[in-house]
Amino acid sequence: MNTIALELVPPDLDGGVDKAVEEGRKVAENARATGMTERIKHLMIPGIIAEDDDRPVEIRPKMDTLDFWNTVRPEIGDVQGLCTQVTAFHDKPQLTDRLQNLVDAGMDGITFVGVPRTLADGQGPGVAPTDALSEFQDIVDNRGVILIPTREGEQGRFNFKCERGATYAMTQLLYSDAIVDFLSDFAKETPHRPEILLSFGFVPSVESRMKLIDWLIQDPGNSAVEQEQKLVAQIAERSFDERKQFLVDLYKRIIDGVYDLGFPLSVHLEAPYGYSKPAFETFAEMLDYWEPSPNGS
Repeated sequence: MNTIALELVPPDLDGGVDKAVEEGRKVAENARATGMTERIKHLMIPGIIAEDDDRPVEIRPKMDTLDFWNTVRPEIGDVQGLCTQVTAFHDKPQLTDRLQNLVDAGMDGITFVGVPRTLADGQGPGVAPTDALSEFQDIVDNRGVILIPTREGEQGRFNFKCERGATYAMTQLLYSDAIVDFLSDFAKETPHRPEILLSFGFVPSVESRMKLIDWLIQDPGNSAVEQEQKLVAQIAERSFDERKQFLVDLYKRIIDGVYDLGFPLSVHLEAPYGYSKPAFETFAEMLDYWEPSPNGS
C-alpha cells in the first residue's frame, strides 16, 4: 500500500451523524492548515469494543466502523480506508458478510484483531484472528495483524501470522526504537516481508493527567514497556516544541533503522486524545523527513 494512514476513531453513538461530520471537517481543516491534505491516503478506522474498567478514558458505545466510514469519507476527500475488525464475536458466515461489506465500501486493508484484555486468547464464539488470515484470503487482499515489538515471544507469534496469510502488520504505538532490532532479527531469521505500518502517536500535555497512552501500551512485568511508559510521562511534561522535537527524532531513528531491511513501509498516525493543530504540525514535520511513495520508495 505504501501509504500514510491517519487513524480516526468513531464518535460516540449518542453524537449521531452530526458528530461524525464535525470530526471529519476538523481533520480536513487541520490537514489543510499544515499541508497534510495530499499526504493522507487512507483513514484507519478502528472497530472499538469495551475493554477493562480501568481505562482512563471511558469507552461509550461507538458508531459502527462502516457507518462512520461512509459518513466521514466525503468530508476528508480522496482517501481510501483501512480498519480493524474483531473476529472472535462473529461466526464464519457472519464474518464473511461483514468483511465483504467492508471491502465493498472501499476498505483496502483489514487488520484482524483478537479479544479485549478481559478475555484470554481463544475465547469468544467466533473466528480466531489467525484463522481469519487464511480463511478470508479470497475476500480481503490486504490482511493485517497487530505487531507489538516489545512483547515477549513476538518473533514466533509474528512468523506464525505471516505463515497463516498476513500481508501487513500495524505496529502498536512506537515510543522507542525497539521495532528496529525486532525487524532486523526477523529479516535474518525468516523469508517473510509483509508490509509494516509504523505507528506514531502524538503526546499532548494532558497525558500527564489522564495517562491514556500509558494505559494503551501497558504490559505488566515488561521492563522494555516500563521504560517506554516512563519516557511518555517525561515527554508529556515538556513544552510543545520539546515534545515535537522528541517525537520527530524518534521517527527519524526508526525510519533510518528499518528503511533498508526489505520490508515495504507505510506510516500510521494517531492522536489518542483527538486531533489538534499541534498534532498535525508534528506529523507534518515527521513526513518532511521521509514519507512512503506509491512506488514503494
